[in-house]
Amino acid sequence: MSQPDDRGAPPLLPNPAPQSPPPTGGNRYVLPIVFLFIAGLFIFGGWIISAFNQFTSGMTAPARTEFTEVTLRSGDPENRIAVIDVTGIITSIGPADMVATIKKQLELAAADKRVKAVILRIDSPGGEVMASDEIARVIREFETSKENGPVIASMGGMAASGGYYVAAPCRYIFANELTITGSIGVIMQSINLHGLLDKVGVKPVTFKSGPNKDMLSSLNPPEATTTEQKEIMQRFIDDTYDAFVKVVEEGRAKKGNRTEKDARALIEEWQAYADGRILTGKEAHQHGLVDQLGNFDDAVKFTEKFVGIEPGKARLIKHEAPLDFGGLLRFLGQAEKASAGTTVQVDLGMDLPRLRPGVPYYLSSHLYAE
Repeated sequence: MSQPDDRGAPPLLPNPAPQSPPPTGGNRYVLPIVFLFIAGLFIFGGWIISAFNQFTSGMTAPARTEFTEVTLRSGDPENRIAVIDVTGIITSIGPADMVATIKKQLELAAADKRVKAVILRIDSPGGEVMASDEIARVIREFETSKENGPVIASMGGMAASGGYYVAAPCRYIFANELTITGSIGVIMQSINLHGLLDKVGVKPVTFKSGPNKDMLSSLNPPEATTTEQKEIMQRFIDDTYDAFVKVVEEGRAKKGNRTEKDARALIEEWQAYADGRILTGKEAHQHGLVDQLGNFDDAVKFTEKFVGIEPGKARLIKHEAPLDFGGLLRFLGQAEKASAGTTVQVDLGMDLPRLRPGVPYYLSSHLYAE
């Protein structure tokens, strides 16, 4: 009997793996929606932050009332020394209002009777004239109150121009031998764009109420500045410089509890060194601009001894401002706006301040960016 011929039969295949049923209902849209949401954040997130920044740019930052007390060094809770930092460019602009912050920190120190003294820890190249003067004024008011303890300035790597301005009213000033200080003077500038506008064929049109209304305009040719206008601006600079000199002389001549052993007086020819030049802490000490040489720890030891606290027993505290969420969003918006264009930057290892045209500064001229 013949066998069945299976040569034409199809080959046997393995059983296919079971497949999950296709997604039903709204599940099939979950992944696309999540993907679109994430893509939207990348695409529109910067725009939203930028829009928020523009909306809040004209708003005045609210006064900060809730400060957090941070212990920098443990010690006797009944014998405290408050530390206030003056770091970076001195300004009252934007959400990080240094004037308002320092004023509030001094108010908190005055309200706490356990605070026996304040140490002003400075690391600043200076800043705006009005902001520097406001900080110096509140320090002077704190110092003159009989209920408050002394304010001791401790200069870090830099306390130049406005950085020294805010130190001058303090009872004593400490500086490291290598501290960059001095730079006593005023600077104000305006960038002239007239030549550039001529090259591209742009003609500015100005309407003004008087001949001197636009004397700092960047659109006028330099030769349009009259002798009268130069004299007006120089008088303004001279008056602002005289205010600086007065703050230094009154601060350094303050009697209080200063003794010949602890304090140094200004030398007679000190103004010869107040021509804008920078000085080391050692030179400032020789000229009477600084009382003692030493670092922050030396200033703490001196302050403890000065107010009658056992060495090493004072509790060091600092009142820190709360995180400003609105300010953070404005910062992110500014960063997004800055990154929109293509720029080439040279990293010098430090942040250089940009001078706003027409604004006077107590700022070290060796550290600003044109």
